[in-house]
Amino acid sequence: MAGRGGSPRGRGSSSGRVRAAPSARGRGQGQGRGSPAGAAPSIRGRGRPLSADEAGAGAWAGARGAPAEEGGSAGADPRPRSSRRARGCGPRPGPGSEQQLRAVLARLSLARRDTVEAAALVNELAARLVQAVKRDISFHEVEKLGAGSYYEHLKISEPDEFDIMLKVPIPRIQLDECDATGAFHYVTFKRHPQKHLDKFLDDDGKLSADTMLLSVRNIIKEEVKNITNMTVTVKRKKPGSPAVTLLIEKPQTQISVDIILALEYRSQSWPRSTQDGLNIDQWLGKKVKQAFKQNPLYLVPKHAKNEKVIKASTWRLSFSHIEKDIIKNHGNTKTCCEYDGVKCCRKECLKLLKYLLEQLKAKHRSRRELDKFFSYHAKTAFFHMCARRPEDKDWQFKDLDRCFHEFLDYFLDCLQKSDLPHFFIPKHNLFSPDLVDMASSNFLSREIKYELNNSFPIFKLEN
Repeated sequence: MAGRGGSPRGRGSSSGRVRAAPSARGRGQGQGRGSPAGAAPSIRGRGRPLSADEAGAGAWAGARGAPAEEGGSAGADPRPRSSRRARGCGPRPGPGSEQQLRAVLARLSLARRDTVEAAALVNELAARLVQAVKRDISFHEVEKLGAGSYYEHLKISEPDEFDIMLKVPIPRIQLDECDATGAFHYVTFKRHPQKHLDKFLDDDGKLSADTMLLSVRNIIKEEVKNITNMTVTVKRKKPGSPAVTLLIEKPQTQISVDIILALEYRSQSWPRSTQDGLNIDQWLGKKVKQAFKQNPLYLVPKHAKNEKVIKASTWRLSFSHIEKDIIKNHGNTKTCCEYDGVKCCRKECLKLLKYLLEQLKAKHRSRRELDKFFSYHAKTAFFHMCARRPEDKDWQFKDLDRCFHEFLDYFLDCLQKSDLPHFFIPKHNLFSPDLVDMASSNFLSREIKYELNNSFPIFKLEN
């Protein structure tokens, strides 16, 4: 949850956008997936649901086609070869599956009244904490920046988790990569007018993420003691977390608020590790990409690990503000999902995958295999899928079932290959074996295949 979010930006006109060749898109409707809600599909004539082991042992491949081909360019069609059919050829997914997915989405819609009440409490708390942090001379320029799935309008189920970034402008700094991922950096000052930050420098003159975050944490803990109009507690610090987590107690529920310290970094160019990232030329357009690269970057306190050795002074690049803009203005055309425009199903597919992961983690909470997976993995896969299928016609709302199944195909392919490149930092593989072990990948893959082959029984469970 920590380290995401942002603010809306302008997107530019749709004219001048480069369109991908039509032959690479608009196919795949002829995949005979899905079955009426409540009835698990039979495989090769067997009238019983597949077990998770059967799904992982080849039944899925036999029923749905071979896995996606190895390699391929960033613009390659991510669907399995057997599913790449011309538009209109072959049977379409059954209406029962489509109805089930829409019913799930309706259930996930947040009640407006609950959302407004929760947001009001969080905004009141955040405003007070910002003022408390500002009173410290080291953070006198701090400002609030909304982050996370609530601000991306992707929150599901309950309005019970919020992310708030406290951005601190830091001019004229030097970033030095501290590992091979390109995501983690040391921060040093090129010139040193920021004397008020001297206390956060380590012995090598680097800005210490740990020391700076601890200072913010102590300020927040003291301010929370003075709050009397709501019940707020500070959770114990999680090792390596870039956030200070607060709990607002309400009758019968809690609201979790992550306060994330972020350095705001402005430069004429982004770090070299981002050079081949943000592949949106054919999707959102080159002008939009250029506009994004004029925005500041953010760095959040996050430990880099080198052979299991934790580096305490490191900062991780965050693109949460740009991610928020992309999700808000996600169409290949300016009118996509506007009041009088055509509605696509991009965000719905992302919500469904996030919910699927959330439900699987809840179902297997006593096991450790799913601890390595987060909603950010779903969001990253979503960005890649949108870049590969850039046009709005590839995501028509009436094709929700087909689009979601193909999105799952791609996600499963990433798990199988242990390869999910960070969307902005391509050499940073979020599914690399040192981050997600093969046993965990295989476990999640089997569980998803089981749900896929049995009409998502987990979606039918009472919460």
